Amino acid sequence: MRTARPPKEIPPPLELECLKALWEIGEANVRAVQQQMEPRKRLAYTTVMTLLERLAKKGGVARRKVGRAFFYTATVEREAMRRKAVQELADSLFDGSMDLLRNYAVHGVVASVAVAAEERSDGRLDAALL
Repeated sequence: MRTARPPKEIPPPLELECLKALWEIGEANVRAVQQQMEPRKRLAYTTVMTLLERLAKKGGVARRKVGRAFFYTATVEREAMRRKAVQELADSLFDGSMDLLRNYAVHGVVASVAVAAEERSDGRLDAALL
């Protein structure tokens, strides 16, 4: 029999997009969150409303009713979410070692960029990195 995995602390990508919108604008109704997300993701009003309701049930956002509309506020700070995401990455790919992750970030990523730059003959990657 399989045991259930504990829930991830990092929300799924679309819920995270809603949080990003709220971090940028503060308290907002569904329409404002939808418009803030628009450049990155085009989602229907009802989809954004569902995502915000899921986040509210999980405790990721607080909501208050004003007239007929709900206004949402992120209850988790962006920096706290970043720390959780980095720790989850370290746990899942680097045996929980922040030192291994840091070493990879410094040496592995730099090496990957250098290899990619060598493979590019037109110099666009070099220009983009500068």
